[in-house]
Amino acid sequence: MPKFIIAGDSTAANKSERARPETGWGEKLSWFVSDHYQVINFAKNGASTKSFINDHLLAEAEVAMHKGDYFLIQFGHNDQKVDDDRGTTLDEYQKNLTVYVQTAQKKGVRPILLTSITRLHYQKQQLDTDAVGDYPSAMRAFAKQHDILCLDIFAATQNYFNRLSQMEAKSHFLHLPVGVHPNYPQGIDDNTHLNGHGATAIAQIIAQSLKESGLPCGQDIRIE
Repeated sequence: MPKFIIAGDSTAANKSERARPETGWGEKLSWFVSDHYQVINFAKNGASTKSFINDHLLAEAEVAMHKGDYFLIQFGHNDQKVDDDRGTTLDEYQKNLTVYVQTAQKKGVRPILLTSITRLHYQKQQLDTDAVGDYPSAMRAFAKQHDILCLDIFAATQNYFNRLSQMEAKSHFLHLPVGVHPNYPQGIDDNTHLNGHGATAIAQIIAQSLKESGLPCGQDIRIE
């Protein structure tokens, strides 16, 4: 059975029950993919292009790869944190992307780059186009230079949330008042991480992008 294999950060990762209602879009992608494909999610909370390699997660993903699979690669949120050990400069980021792409290609797997989902940061009633710094543009430039398919999920999610009111957009993220959920008794206001509703919406955006990509897998995307 061919697979969609996901490498990414907490916006995509599977969550433990103690983190709910936080949800990664990788948990919902299978909703929009036919039973002909399996979805395997290696995304990890806090991961950057650097730490995903150093923590041997790319090696684990490589073991799962077989010819005909698709490798979805989405990083940026933690690469952006250059004062942290996980952070990368833009040059390091692009060099790391080369490792991911070559890992897939040597296994006969199609690499697909996905720019990061946006953070819900506003400037004058519109989302900040620098919400993930220059990392989305660095990925787009890398993809163009190396002729790798890149799905611009940063732009797609900015467009999606800009069409909504700020309150509607906020309903996709991890926002809870005090005393409402046992996992967050003090409440939480998180403009980066998704809840179940948000993860489903982002997974659908990604599925739609795959459907429109011209790849053979597009015919196995199910969107009503």
